[in-house]
Amino acid sequence: MAFADPATGRKIIDAGRGTEPGRVTLAEACKVGDVLGYDSGWKRALATTGTAIQGRVVALQGGASGDVIPVSANPVVGGYTGATPGNYVYVAEGTDNGKITETAPDTSGDCDVIIGVALSATEVMFFLNSRVDHTHA
Repeated sequence: MAFADPATGRKIIDAGRGTEPGRVTLAEACKVGDVLGYDSGWKRALATTGTAIQGRVVALQGGASGDVIPVSANPVVGGYTGATPGNYVYVAEGTDNGKITETAPDTSGDCDVIIGVALSATEVMFFLNSRVDHTHA
């Protein structure tokens, strides 16, 4: 079974921040588990060149534009399917804003930073901001 990020049904297993996570004000709507980045406000990340938004944090709850929500750079998130334990994950490309993939973006100019690792077929541990921003050459 291939990896899939359903965008719905994701759940936070461990917020990774102790008792009080950081908070951001959304510039667009998001869902629980979406990867967010900053581009004139906190928005869903995307690896695609030309519209790239580097992933910085994971939304610990969903919200609408203007909402203040809790976020973490190192949570464990469940609800995925078909992940291969030990495989790295990346911010997704195309129109999959906020989602992740096990396939490294490989178009010139795409964001190709490793942002986490699959712990099981359904859970990913994120470690955003642990690596320098990078784009595929």
